[in-house]
Amino acid sequence: MKQLDEILAGIDIVSFSGDEKRDIKDIVFDSRNVKPDSLFVAVKGSKSDGHDYINLALESGASAIICESLPDNPDNKVCWIKTGDSAKALGQASSNFYGRPSASLKLVGVTGTNGKTTIATLLYRMFTGLGNKCGLFSTVCNYIIDKELPATHTTPDPVQLNRLLAEMRAAGCDYAFMEVSSHSADQQRIAGLEFAGAIFTNLTHDHLDYHKTFSNYLAAKKSWFDSLPENAFALVNADDKNGLVMLQNCKAHHYTFSLRSMADFRCGIIDQSFEGMGLKIMGEEVWTRFIGDYNASNLLAVCAASELLGAERKEILTILSSLSPVPGRLEVIRSPEGITGIVDYAHTPDALMNVIGTLNKIRKDNMQLITVVGAGGDRDRTKRPKMAAISAEGSTRVILTSDNPRTEDPEKILDDMEEGITPELKNKTVRIVDRRQAIKTAVMMAVPGDVILVAGKGHEPYQEINGVKHHFDDREEIRKALLQK
Repeated sequence: MKQLDEILAGIDIVSFSGDEKRDIKDIVFDSRNVKPDSLFVAVKGSKSDGHDYINLALESGASAIICESLPDNPDNKVCWIKTGDSAKALGQASSNFYGRPSASLKLVGVTGTNGKTTIATLLYRMFTGLGNKCGLFSTVCNYIIDKELPATHTTPDPVQLNRLLAEMRAAGCDYAFMEVSSHSADQQRIAGLEFAGAIFTNLTHDHLDYHKTFSNYLAAKKSWFDSLPENAFALVNADDKNGLVMLQNCKAHHYTFSLRSMADFRCGIIDQSFEGMGLKIMGEEVWTRFIGDYNASNLLAVCAASELLGAERKEILTILSSLSPVPGRLEVIRSPEGITGIVDYAHTPDALMNVIGTLNKIRKDNMQLITVVGAGGDRDRTKRPKMAAISAEGSTRVILTSDNPRTEDPEKILDDMEEGITPELKNKTVRIVDRRQAIKTAVMMAVPGDVILVAGKGHEPYQEINGVKHHFDDREEIRKALLQK
């Protein structure tokens, strides 16, 4: 419980009426969760407007309302707070309600199209290995020290986010690492948080169903960097042309990392196989269990951020050599006969190109690369033909299949994908809408030494069809198929 005036500290208030000393028991932005003495924040979302539910919130006992427009006859028994941006106010109010928990932790965020989960998770593991108590917010799972909590979004809503940060603080955490999605930045879910550092990986074609244009997508990421305080660090990938854009107007300390150009932190690949790769990081050689140029970049970002947070390089590299890949990120599954299965979350054209490029660098000429790939329903349709073309151009054989069709007809999704298949590539492409059967077929096509890539879903243990999530795990399916071969 907290007094209203404490909760409203720092919020841009256009008008206020009521008792600012009123006790508030919780903060809610979903009217279905309102209880007596709740503060209800009316947020304008992409699918619904919280202002339409103010009356329901009042009926359930809300004693204070934050909104962008007041009703014609506001109830004078209720506190009314008008603001220009209720989404931002929700983040700030949530932080204040839980006692600004991010200020008590060294909170580091990671943004970019690809690499967020890997970097955030490895930083969590790194600083745990260094003897610290840490928290993690990721697409795969959230953690408070070693307590595992399910993740429903890449970045939680502001109330849940601050509640979990408060739990991390109460558990004695020193650090917290989180993925910062473009949606969360655009929707002000991270408003009110105090970051010790921010990491930018890359920016490629994704989420245009939401952002509409690439410039809007870029602006959402950049808005977070623009908001960083002077005592934070901003670490960006100099190999992505948008990295330096993030630093424009950014008040935090600027740092860069790169595999290809001059930067504050540098890395090169010495050699690699399906078992891992040797890296030279800032002049020091280290063997890792990861493969791929983009993973070398991810690991460099982890090392750089760790140094910026005060860790010693020798300790960093020692722990780095013991770290294993994040579930569903270039996860290797071997059969007794010598067939290599790779499960990866790649669900954008760029990510798919990187994964296929990595596997082609490692496999021998006599090894087939058989790729199983789909595209999600109710998402950006323009990337579907691109993903099919990239798969067909870079693979020996391709099976187009369902990903998470959601509410779309999976056959029509595959129609969109096939538009990217040229006549020359048609003879190496197969279409099997059932994902389980597609994986089994890929295994049937393979002979010892071949590589099978199952792309798109990675760690996800479900397939969403017509709004229902059915248990389905690519890793389970390929293991089962390989054992039955």
